[in-house]
Amino acid sequence: MPGRLLAVLFVLSGFQQMVSSQTITTADTFFNSVSDVYQQLSDYSVNMAIQNISTQATSVMKGRALFKKPNLLRVDFTQPDEQTIVFIDDTLTIYLPAYNVVLQQQVEKSASSSGASLATPQGLALLRRYYTIAYETGPDPVGLEEGSREQVIILTLARRSTTEVFRTIRLMISPDTRLIRRIDARTITGEQIIFDFTSYALNQGILDNRFIYDSPRSANTFNNFLFNE
Repeated sequence: MPGRLLAVLFVLSGFQQMVSSQTITTADTFFNSVSDVYQQLSDYSVNMAIQNISTQATSVMKGRALFKKPNLLRVDFTQPDEQTIVFIDDTLTIYLPAYNVVLQQQVEKSASSSGASLATPQGLALLRRYYTIAYETGPDPVGLEEGSREQVIILTLARRSTTEVFRTIRLMISPDTRLIRRIDARTITGEQIIFDFTSYALNQGILDNRFIYDSPRSANTFNNFLFNE
């Protein structure tokens, strides 16, 4: 009997630890810890690479993104060179040097308009509201990709509403810093868009004037281009 009792107590103890561990490391809890990290940031800059993969072609864009609370975001691209995206409050500005065109658009503050904006406190709040969150394989770190030594924790997000641009999103997050390393998103049209974030610089005291963008005088400007017929 004592031996059996010890065995039962051992199993129960292990079960209790499993339940406790699951309570602490649920996907929702982990996602909240990521959101908390971004909420505590006053600003950051980060290298960003974007792959757009479709059945027809693959394109790559690279640049440096700046974010400052509460609603300033700027991406200066080196590939394609001089292309720029700026969010200030609810105004989106895009400069396309290949066409010498500046596009400006008033956007809803509740809209998750781009992968870059998802890696912000507001973007993470929108993900929680409009997507269900789960672990891809579990709470333990895995390789960023096959053969990679870099470890991440992967969350999978599925949209709650058919109005969302992204059907599914995979968030790959550093287990140490809780910063987003990669966003792998699938659109409703089947395109795959991968955002890679590297070389974060946190709380650097970025000045507001870094987000002021003066477009080239020779560029043609189109306002509210998303609604032009």
